[in-house]
Amino acid sequence: VLPDLGAPLPPADVYLLAVPDAAVAPVLAAVAWPAGALVAHLAGALPLSVFEAQPEVRGGVLYPLQTFSAGRAVAWAAVPLCVEAADAGALNMLLALARSLSADVRPLASADRLRLHVAAVFANNFTNHLLGVADALLAEAGLPAALLAPLVRETVDKALATGSPFAVQTGPAARRDAPTLGAHQAALAAHPAWLGIYNQLTASIQAQLPPVPGLAGA
Repeated sequence: VLPDLGAPLPPADVYLLAVPDAAVAPVLAAVAWPAGALVAHLAGALPLSVFEAQPEVRGGVLYPLQTFSAGRAVAWAAVPLCVEAADAGALNMLLALARSLSADVRPLASADRLRLHVAAVFANNFTNHLLGVADALLAEAGLPAALLAPLVRETVDKALATGSPFAVQTGPAARRDAPTLGAHQAALAAHPAWLGIYNQLTASIQAQLPPVPGLAGA
């Protein structure tokens, strides 16, 4: 940890940039790196090319595919670690570091890591936001969020077990159940932003699945 970016760096095999994505380039430019230092950022969406402006360092990436929150322990052995580097020596060093932490380590180029990061936002950040919406709707009705816990766990377990979440999609959108969809939309009238999300997700589900003949709204 460097409290002062202008302070001399202690010797190290690897320097890790654990900073927000937007701070990586400014920190790279502000620090007086030892010539040939191996410096790796931890970002999912930043390409390896961010290091091109600092030719004195050997650039690398050590991206942990996990969500982190203060006060919650991380089971590092199960966290996928994605590694990329500018040269073979740097790659081998980062792979060794990653394998000392996790049993799931893989080299991954910038373009593929970006695609992985987008997928992670859908699977994690958007899912968490939707859980927050569900929690707020239950709170309005005086109902506990714990009511949803078995449903949420079964949804995730089933999607992961089948390996094809689209194939196990359920609910009124998948059934094209127009009366139920209409009732839900009316119930969300006081929340136009959430109604917009509901309608967009309904359209996305229906676009992904073929029509089901013989069901309401088909």
